[in-house]
Amino acid sequence: MAGSLERGRTRVRGFADPEMDFQLMRQLGTARYGGAAVGECLALAAGIGDADPDAWVRAFGQAAARQEADAEARASRGHGISARDQYLVACNSYRAAEYYLRVDDSLHREHGLASRRAFLAAMRSGGIACEPWWFELDGLRLPAYHVRGPGSAGDRLLAIVSGFDGTLEETYIAYGAAALERGHDLLLFTGPGQMDTWRFNAASHFVPDFERIGRAVVDRALALPGLRAEGLALMGISFGGYFAVRIAAHEPRIGALIANSPIVDLHAYMTSFIGLDPAGLSDADDFGPDDLPHIPDTVMNAQTREMARNLMLRFGQASFRSTYRYLREFRVDEGALARIACPCLALVGEGEGGEPLRQSRLFVRSVAGLADEHVFTAEEGADGHCQTGNLGLSAAVAMDWLDEVRGHAATI
Repeated sequence: MAGSLERGRTRVRGFADPEMDFQLMRQLGTARYGGAAVGECLALAAGIGDADPDAWVRAFGQAAARQEADAEARASRGHGISARDQYLVACNSYRAAEYYLRVDDSLHREHGLASRRAFLAAMRSGGIACEPWWFELDGLRLPAYHVRGPGSAGDRLLAIVSGFDGTLEETYIAYGAAALERGHDLLLFTGPGQMDTWRFNAASHFVPDFERIGRAVVDRALALPGLRAEGLALMGISFGGYFAVRIAAHEPRIGALIANSPIVDLHAYMTSFIGLDPAGLSDADDFGPDDLPHIPDTVMNAQTREMARNLMLRFGQASFRSTYRYLREFRVDEGALARIACPCLALVGEGEGGEPLRQSRLFVRSVAGLADEHVFTAEEGADGHCQTGNLGLSAAVAMDWLDEVRGHAATI
């Protein structure tokens, strides 16, 4: 043949760098629930160099502004469904740009607030009942959303908390929309240190005693008309798996718990990914945020420097070593796990490594109530962290389990 058949210029190529490739998969995965378009993500990725966070921020930030402007134009012409869809894509593109920015950079806050703005516009355009809520803790204003499904009786509510870099809006796209389809109302909430909290507070740090915000969330949820404790389920995503387990260990009013995945020892979990324990760094090898610009690329590339900086800032620590020492406080021991009497589901991917699988199994055998575990596989394209590559399957497993547990509970 004289030439090959070419049907388009967009190619299915990711990144050689595993972390940036994971972030691309994270964005692609949300296409299942309207958070992205596969072709658009791949087109953007083609213009981003490996492990180049600045190029990523520019590409997704520019795309988000274009998508939001398109949504506004469609809304002005009365095309509500089209506007809703484009606003949701813009919301998630702003989140992607927000991810690689320093949390103390003004652009981080700008992209975060733009993501929130586009999300609320999507809810209005789609006629979805979404009410912004606020919680107060230690002088911080903690944002949340209460979302009600059409025709809801108000007797089933799924409260979801994300983790280190997830946002309220991404949580809605990745898990909340699937829950609404199945008749659950939503309460998406955050705590100190989380991305959404940084948008409204100049500085905020993660705290191990997350049950304090959990108590306030449960109090307000159970004040809703028609909702009783058995109808209140709690789900934790990523680092939110720790938050949710910690809440459930101190809060008996949770009707069911889904941990994706259950983190009971954050220090062991984090050190397993890097293969060493920075808590043992010598004075000569330790570093703080101000030292990062002086570390050569041959030792630490730009992407890793930004991730290390955000880790220290988000945990409120002066150095990398002190950050990992602080992580030791983020634990739920077996005695606390034994206080969890509600039905529990542990979700984990086989590709996450030995430590997440070990902690999942410790959780399942330590809680007092019914406990199930589901391990997602590479064959399903769901073996990665939080099943970003197959969110539909993850939702099916989690939501079907929740429906079946509640159905079983209603007959005994």
